[in-house]
Amino acid sequence: MGHPRGVDRIIEQWARERPDLDTTAMSIFGRVFRLAQVGGDEVARAYGRHGIGRPEFDVLATLRRAGEPFQLSPGALAASMMLSSGGTTARLDRLEKAGLVRRAPDPHDRRGVLVSLTAEGREVTDRAVGAGLTEQRRLLAHLTAAQQRDLEALLRAALEPYET
Repeated sequence: MGHPRGVDRIIEQWARERPDLDTTAMSIFGRVFRLAQVGGDEVARAYGRHGIGRPEFDVLATLRRAGEPFQLSPGALAASMMLSSGGTTARLDRLEKAGLVRRAPDPHDRRGVLVSLTAEGREVTDRAVGAGLTEQRRLLAHLTAAQQRDLEALLRAALEPYET
């Protein structure tokens, strides 16, 4: 079978050096982290083909998922993305300059602002989300549909105590 690679190599090394350790959790997290890294890199490349990075996609997707009229306050955007207001402002500046979002006064709050997707922003978001999903499906294509459902269920169960 050849030499073990990646996570298997690390687990074998620990088994040799510290046979007293149960490294099952390390093996699981190592694989989850690696899958997230590979998937994140491929999805980021797909977004890049649409002229945006992952940080910009996060803003655009948050607005798109909000539904008509595809607008939120900067504070609601920041909270949804778990970002500081400064981090959100920098992203909004880039997206506004690119014509993908617009900021306008909130008609219900004299001091407030609303961020909205432009028509072009909605088109870019819809194309990018499709491209990202295509990459994610490609990365899992070697698993059967049943295996994908089982993996999804196991990951949901593992995360359940930490979901808010």
